Amino acid sequence: MRQWTTLLTVTLAVIGSLGLPGPAHADGGIEDRPCPVSVPTGTTCGFMLVPERRDVFGSATVKVGFAVRRAGGDQPDPLVFATGGPGSAALPLIGTLADLAPGRDVIVIEQRGGRYSEPRLACPEIATGIVAGLKASRADEVSVAAATCRARLTADLRGYRTREIAADIVDLRHSLGYPEWNLLGISYSTRAMLLAAAMDPEGTRSVVLDSYLPESTPWYDQAVPSLRGSIAKLGVTDRFDAMVARLNRVPATMEIRDPVTQAPVEVRLTGDDVATLIGEALMETDVVPIVPALVDGLADGDYTLLRPLVDQVGDGLTSHEWGEYYAVQCQDEAPSNTFADKRLITVAADAAVCGQWRLAGSRPENATTEAPVLVLGGQYDPTTPPEAAKAAIQTLPNARFAEFAGVGHGVFLSSNCGRETVRAFLNDPSAATPCDAGQRPHENLKPGELHLTLLGYTALGAPWVLAPLGLFLLTAAVQLLGGGLTVRRGGGYTALAGLTGLAFGGLAALSLTGMAGGPNAIGIGVPPAIVWYGLLAVASAALSIVAAFRLRAPAITILPAGIGIIFIAWLYGWAL
Repeated sequence: MRQWTTLLTVTLAVIGSLGLPGPAHADGGIEDRPCPVSVPTGTTCGFMLVPERRDVFGSATVKVGFAVRRAGGDQPDPLVFATGGPGSAALPLIGTLADLAPGRDVIVIEQRGGRYSEPRLACPEIATGIVAGLKASRADEVSVAAATCRARLTADLRGYRTREIAADIVDLRHSLGYPEWNLLGISYSTRAMLLAAAMDPEGTRSVVLDSYLPESTPWYDQAVPSLRGSIAKLGVTDRFDAMVARLNRVPATMEIRDPVTQAPVEVRLTGDDVATLIGEALMETDVVPIVPALVDGLADGDYTLLRPLVDQVGDGLTSHEWGEYYAVQCQDEAPSNTFADKRLITVAADAAVCGQWRLAGSRPENATTEAPVLVLGGQYDPTTPPEAAKAAIQTLPNARFAEFAGVGHGVFLSSNCGRETVRAFLNDPSAATPCDAGQRPHENLKPGELHLTLLGYTALGAPWVLAPLGLFLLTAAVQLLGGGLTVRRGGGYTALAGLTGLAFGGLAALSLTGMAGGPNAIGIGVPPAIVWYGLLAVASAALSIVAAFRLRAPAITILPAGIGIIFIAWLYGWAL
């Protein structure tokens, strides 16, 4: 008996040294749980119990969260999805995926260590440390925060890497009893999904890699060139360089809220810091069209335009479980990089944490698959540039690539054409792209095509700032009606004041409706024509003043004149 035990121990040690998944864990299985987020009808949630490290005999058990939306009836092969990050949550996207594949069972699997798995490798200290590191003192707050978090985490971080995440995906198929399924990964999870397909060829019908991140890419070392490549595609390289140089000379001082404590923190943003924020913004397809105008305004010194970018920092810093993120990045991503260029916040922070944690690097997997593969890329994606993905698919014998114009990161989440393409591929992997991938969702704004103002952005959070506009237009409507009824008794000036005031409102609304750049454009500006349409409002106020001071004018007419003066002061003194 002792000989058998020794042989088993030696065998497991050999398996571990090869980096292969070990045997099924003795405690393995499925455990039901209430769904922690809102889910479509027919969805059930659970945990899959797996070893923390498959290459270590007797490893601890971890719980990997998942959810299944049953389509019912005789459905085709299901779709399984894992999200990126690393460390982002997948469960909140199950409704979007159900719409993407309405006739299929849809499964989402969380990453081990993520928000809806156990243990949850949260590191709020790091989010706080990144914000604190933007203070004028520039102390190494991130490194200190990383040390604090690492000392608190009790998990064996060697179990939180791409190979284990991919093995979880394979194990979930077996646990749920599906003979075959389709894999969909986005950003970081494209790497895990491709490795899962390589591990499980008999269970893989097809693979969709959205914003593909090829293995062994020096992602950190290429961060600046990739960002500049996206900026060049937008045609604002010179203005971008001017913006960075100006802010490096004279940094912007802004107030930001700590994403964990919500305490206000005054930060000092250099040009390189703002370049990082621009890069993050470019990942959002709806934001891409306004970036040229935004960069142009910042290059001219309008630092107020930083407010929308700064306000998004908190959401970005709380969207990941940082313990899971760094466990993966420091083992699977960092070893391919030199970290020679740390100008961007993301690169500097990740270098600091990985330097502090000192996790051993994983060996390359060189994963490939014979299954049909669809790779999607966004034209302006600065994180996973389409050029790199297109080149990398040469190692996949049955892959094709589609690039989508005007799109940032995460094609199927932001492009109708992208979703149609995925749906057609799932139905028939040989199907051609069913829509025009070269059609932009919105035309990009060029510098000078927007009168820059944060009126729209401010109004989203405080609608009352538009009170002068509403009061002016309401007064104009009353003037037009009242003046028209009393035109024979001297109401002509009043009616004309109301007409010109409403004309201003109508033309302004018309120009806003047809403005380029999409709905987000109003967050940083308005069409320049509105500045000129404002002259109609000036004329309206002037006519109101004339009507108020004409002979035997009713005393009430002084009110519209006062409202007009206040509105003009608001319009040109603050709003525009």
